Amino acid sequence: METAMPLVLFLHGFFAAGACAPAQALTQGLAGQARVVAPDLPLHPGEALDLVHRLCLQHHPAAIAGNSNGAFLAQIAASRLGLPALLGNPHFEMTLFLTPRLGPHEYKAPRADGRQHFVIDQPLIDEFARLQQHQWDYDSSANRDRIWGLFGTSDTLAHYEPLFLEHYTHAFHFPGAHTPTPDEVLRYYVPLVVQLIDRYATR
Repeated sequence: METAMPLVLFLHGFFAAGACAPAQALTQGLAGQARVVAPDLPLHPGEALDLVHRLCLQHHPAAIAGNSNGAFLAQIAASRLGLPALLGNPHFEMTLFLTPRLGPHEYKAPRADGRQHFVIDQPLIDEFARLQQHQWDYDSSANRDRIWGLFGTSDTLAHYEPLFLEHYTHAFHFPGAHTPTPDEVLRYYVPLVVQLIDRYATR
């Protein structure tokens, strides 16, 4: 009986979309080894986590990978569901990222629903603040080794490796900035995702 190809759920950054360059590069790099599902995440974090939870129940991913806000959400979902995850430049204090950016914005990649504009307002920031207070609620010794962090040495936006290491064991580095280039995804993200699948996924 042929074994089904494992699936990786990729969660994009705050200004990105499922069609972003890192998601496309991950899909390319894992071709023949794993399928990639990269949804457009809702703006509001509670709705985004609900979507991620539904997708995990539907697809049973072998691993979750995320970048920035996507890694923030991935940590919560993976720890809650006991899944392996790769957190790329996780931004564990999204309120600090959002507060200086109040006002209208545009997504940097096309969204499936065609909606490219959104607004950062105080209620949205407050929503992130409430979630931040509970982001470690599912922290456990069982998750310490299967949730990995990948940190760009030139990242000027998120500096959360010390906080990550308070909860998890495996931190890796790559010579890049906050948002990885497609080449960096191929060179650094893909091999770690493959290792996660090989080590922890049940087939």
